[in-house]
Order: sequence, then structure tokens, then C-alpha cells
Amino acid sequence: MRTRGQEHLETFTIQVNGTGRAIRANRTTPLLSILREHLHLTGAKPGCGEGQCGACTVLLAGESVRSCLTAVGDIGERPVQTIEGLAQGSTLHPVQQAFLDTSAFQCGYCTPGMIMASVGLLSKNPHSTVNEIQGELAGNVCRCGTYSRIIQAVQQAAKGVKRA
Repeated sequence: MRTRGQEHLETFTIQVNGTGRAIRANRTTPLLSILREHLHLTGAKPGCGEGQCGACTVLLAGESVRSCLTAVGDIGERPVQTIEGLAQGSTLHPVQQAFLDTSAFQCGYCTPGMIMASVGLLSKNPHSTVNEIQGELAGNVCRCGTYSRIIQAVQQAAKGVKRA
């Protein structure tokens, strides 16, 4: 007998940060919920729930996506990368290190989304111009207003990022 709310649960195996993870969920469940509630990866932050703030940004097959709008049933075999999967052991990703070096954050709420969007951009275009960086990050909101330091961090990180 199925209990209420479990009528349409399916088993999905998704690749998150290089590891296959089996979860049971409705196919329309947002990836953000899967990451935070099922896999306990809390780097992607809930914000607006409408894809407008960018706090929930992750990489899906190398492309920046809003995990609040991405249904688990639409992921397929494409790998998901979260902020938790960027560092290699104790060595931070160049974008993470640049954010630290330039003090590109204050409260830190937007930081994971900003970093993931920046990683997605620099993996495709490591020589991004200021206008390209601003364009890519335009959908990521920083309530503290550290945009100039964020741009500086992305420019600094570009010097150490390899093309995907």
C-alpha cells in the first residue's frame, strides 16, 4: 500500500561530484531539494525559487543551471557538480581561491552560486572580458553588493583556470 505523497516516486541514479547517487523522488522534484534534503549537500542555497537570484546555481554537464528550476527527471546521465565538489583535497579551485584572495564576499549566501557560475564561464572561456563576466553573473544577486570584487576575483581566477 502506498502512502499519500509517494504515488509517483521513482528511483534515479544521478552523478553528483563524480559519485553515482541513487535517490527516490518524484521526477518533477527540483534538483535543489535533492541536493539539500536527500544528499545533504547544502552549498547550493534556496533563494527566490524562481531562477532569478542564482543562489542555487550548480553545473550540469559543465553548464550553469538553476537547481531550483531543474527537475531531477530531466537530468538523465549528465553529471552534476556542486560547490562541494570543486576543491581537490585541500587545494581550492582557482575560483574559490580568488574569491578568498579578493574578499569577494561578505555574508557568503550568494558565494556558492557566484562561484559555480564563474567556473562554468571560465571552463568555456578562460579569457572572458569584464563584459562577458558581468553578463554571465547578471542573474546572480549579491545583496551585499560586492560585485566589483567578484568581477576582480573571476578575472584573477581566469589566470589559473584550464579550458574544459
